[in-house]
Amino acid sequence: MANLNAVILAAGQGTRMKSAYPKVIHKILGQPMLKYVIDSAGKAGAASIIVVVGFKGEQVIQCLNEDLHYVWQREQLGTGHAVLTAEPVLSGLDGDLLVLYGDTPLLEPDTIKALVAAKRSRGAVAAVLTTEVEDPSGYGRIVRDSRGNIAAIIEDKDATPEQKAIKEVNTGVYCFEIKPLLKALKSLTPGNAQGEYYLTDVFKIFVGQGLPIAAFLTDEAEQVMGPNDRLQLAATENYLKHKINTALMKQGVTVADPDYTYIGPQVKIGRDTVILPGTFIFGNTVIGENCVIGPHSRVQDSIIEDNTEISFSQVNGAHIGPDNSVGPFANIRPGTVSERRVKIGDFVELKNSKIGSGSKVPHLSYIGDAQLGENVNIGAGTITCNYDGVNKHRTTINNGAFIGSNANLVAPVVIGEEATVAAGSTITKNVPDKSLAVCRSRQQIIDDWPSLRKRPRK
Repeated sequence: MANLNAVILAAGQGTRMKSAYPKVIHKILGQPMLKYVIDSAGKAGAASIIVVVGFKGEQVIQCLNEDLHYVWQREQLGTGHAVLTAEPVLSGLDGDLLVLYGDTPLLEPDTIKALVAAKRSRGAVAAVLTTEVEDPSGYGRIVRDSRGNIAAIIEDKDATPEQKAIKEVNTGVYCFEIKPLLKALKSLTPGNAQGEYYLTDVFKIFVGQGLPIAAFLTDEAEQVMGPNDRLQLAATENYLKHKINTALMKQGVTVADPDYTYIGPQVKIGRDTVILPGTFIFGNTVIGENCVIGPHSRVQDSIIEDNTEISFSQVNGAHIGPDNSVGPFANIRPGTVSERRVKIGDFVELKNSKIGSGSKVPHLSYIGDAQLGENVNIGAGTITCNYDGVNKHRTTINNGAFIGSNANLVAPVVIGEEATVAAGSTITKNVPDKSLAVCRSRQQIIDDWPSLRKRPRK
């Protein structure tokens, strides 16, 4: 079987977005539009993926942060010119080439596979993904001959009134045999209303040479929805949001308010978990069974194990163990790992810390760069002073330690097993096992001290 490769066109600015950023990096459910297309190409079997960048291409490359082939289209001279910029890479490849657009995030891998199958099964030099829409304005029209074969693809601005009435449109998604494509691209001329090198003119060349062109018509026009402005961006996200939420509910997840719950395409959620309104779950997140997430919570690139509740909180880059309770209003930052039956209470911030089984950080505390053993209790207002202005230092609190309220643990420092730190203490030295550490000023009482409220005003 021929090799399959992909080139994704992502060089345009997207002026109707009215943005300082390239259109393809605008996010849908927490992920750039372009990333959806890359993932679909990979799942469809593309072994090599080339991304054509142009307008602020450095931002596109940085946003993706993936090891792909990037080629530059320094001048936007049309789709044919964009594909031709990839010739240095394509000339070394064999087989078939998918041509995709970076702003079609709803395109499914199965649809791409069907397009490739249509080309190969018919022995065609190319295949076009088409669809039918009620309002074809702005789309290239599919013109067929008397036998139903594709005779031409006419851009909207070049179409006659009769051609404008055609409802079968070009989606811009193609599959080509690489070598004939490269040869045809070099014959293109900018003789059209836009003065550009249209990729669709390649099909005129193929038709003139008597080469067969296949088509695959999808009845899901939404798959080629390409948002051009902020309104269409919101509509695209809304469509995908409901598709994802519906699939999760069919798998046994309760999504209490699908209209107000945003879950990314890579998220996995176990059955009997309840997602409450106002919750955003993005990235490579895995949530176990019988959890309650939300309301008004955000989870990004994290693992949440079974039977855990997260309320009014943010979790980013963390691993939350089973039977945990998080929130309300907790901020769990990257590198945090909690074991079983951990309580992380209200207005707690954790960063790059491991919390042992049965330990509690109930409220109003900051624990950063720390290792907590099992059954540790952290009093309200406790902080680990982990940063000296230049370097970060670690705090270790061993099994069974009790930290009183409003304690400052100045790292690097070790609190021994079953040790106690008195409330209000600032600890700068290690505390031995089963000992009490007290470090605070002696309280003084001054009798007959006049109330500030009763003092005469100046």
